[in-house]
Amino acid sequence: MELKFNLKGAFKTSADPSGAKDVIAQYIAEANETTLTKGAPEGQGAKITEWSIVENSIEVTIESGRFVRAHDAMIRLRKPLAGKLGKEFHIGIRGIDVKEFTIEMPAEEELDNIRIPHVTNITNVEGGIKLELEVGESELENRIPDRILTLMEEKVKAKDYGGKAEHWQILWESEKKEHTFHGDPTQEMMKEGWIKRGASRGQWIHGPQSTRMFRTFERIVLEELLEPLGYREMIFPKLVPWEVWQKSGHAKGVYPEIYYVCPPKTRDPEYWEEVIDHYKVTHEVPTELIKEKIGEPIGGLCYAQCPPFWMYVQGETIPTEDFPIKVFDRSGTSHRYESGGIHGMERVDEFHRVEIVWLGTKEQVIATAKELHEKYMHIFNEILDLEWRKAWVTPWFMAQEGLTGLSEQGEAGTTDYEAPLPYRGEDGEWLEFQNVSINGNKYPSGFNVKCQSGEELWSGCSGVGLERWASAFFAQKGLDPENWPEEFRKRAGKVPEGINFL
Repeated sequence: MELKFNLKGAFKTSADPSGAKDVIAQYIAEANETTLTKGAPEGQGAKITEWSIVENSIEVTIESGRFVRAHDAMIRLRKPLAGKLGKEFHIGIRGIDVKEFTIEMPAEEELDNIRIPHVTNITNVEGGIKLELEVGESELENRIPDRILTLMEEKVKAKDYGGKAEHWQILWESEKKEHTFHGDPTQEMMKEGWIKRGASRGQWIHGPQSTRMFRTFERIVLEELLEPLGYREMIFPKLVPWEVWQKSGHAKGVYPEIYYVCPPKTRDPEYWEEVIDHYKVTHEVPTELIKEKIGEPIGGLCYAQCPPFWMYVQGETIPTEDFPIKVFDRSGTSHRYESGGIHGMERVDEFHRVEIVWLGTKEQVIATAKELHEKYMHIFNEILDLEWRKAWVTPWFMAQEGLTGLSEQGEAGTTDYEAPLPYRGEDGEWLEFQNVSINGNKYPSGFNVKCQSGEELWSGCSGVGLERWASAFFAQKGLDPENWPEEFRKRAGKVPEGINFL
């Protein structure tokens, strides 16, 4: 199926245009050969297939393909037609009515249970999908039909894209290791008093022992990777407004996974007195009442750690000799609503991460990623002594934005680091515990960052998830320091005493 648009609409006139019938007919014939073909390949312009005069309006049916789309054709026709009617007949065009508007688009898979703004019906037809739109003149002018089509094409691509395994290619794998520990590290850490569940879902409180381990992982990253490679520490905000996610692209689909932030409508104590009094009397927090007194969500808690960094360089032109810029942040927690997927420490709603970001030319960004891979390999082989592998994947945002070609060439995309968890069994799912992503020009373009020389800028990011490192390491090595590799044991020192309870 080819992309097809069919629009039935009307130009509303200030008087009966019947007397101008011959002029209108001549104009439509000319427009089909000129105005509605401009910019389109031969034979692929829009076309008025029917027209008529009904009371104070000129009704038209416009059919088109991908080029000179029917809604654009309607807008193109308005001004020249108004000129012809006004000059000779003193009739004006007062607006546009859209009576029917359908789009037929190709799709291999059926799409069900989708609700799209301005789309009244979606029908699966042979070879594709048919959309029925409810739009008016302002929606045509604001190109709403184009955005609807783009969104639907993204959904079709997502359906065709399939699961992550279809876009996974192994790059390197360590030798298989004998594991002396086969317990669940989360359960073992709870049993030994290293961690306790927090009050919120997917949240842990780390005792002195676990905290020492996290700080040891951080120190390894700092001493073995960040300092030798010249990264500078920054502090990124952890409350992220919509503006940031719009520019980073996360606003396209982040909604099911973020923790929202809503400010109070006012700080006036009198405004909140009812809430305060309710709690004093009942000792219950009146959440329904609170909902009435807070404003609209202004954004959410940190979800992907690097987007807020880009506001620091937004709209700036940076000297060519300053590239590549290499920074990192370890200043706070990240938050993702994991729904039913919470298990132990490896999948949580609140987690700790060292976020590594670099920015430069395409060649510099690819070279910087290679440096990171070399350092990670040293850490995982020589210090943590893990069994692990790494694989090249095409992240969904790249497939969504038509960048799969770059990923297939090994230029932009993500390398995942995965480790087996012995307690899951020989054929158990491996844990992704590290990644390195080359994001192409996605962020520099979205935040309008420029290089003095005019070269296109790329960027990359790599998140060191401390919960994931701990889950992989302790699943394979256990909690007994005697079973830890010497290089890690030296850095960790003596495990501190925990807090005792009667």
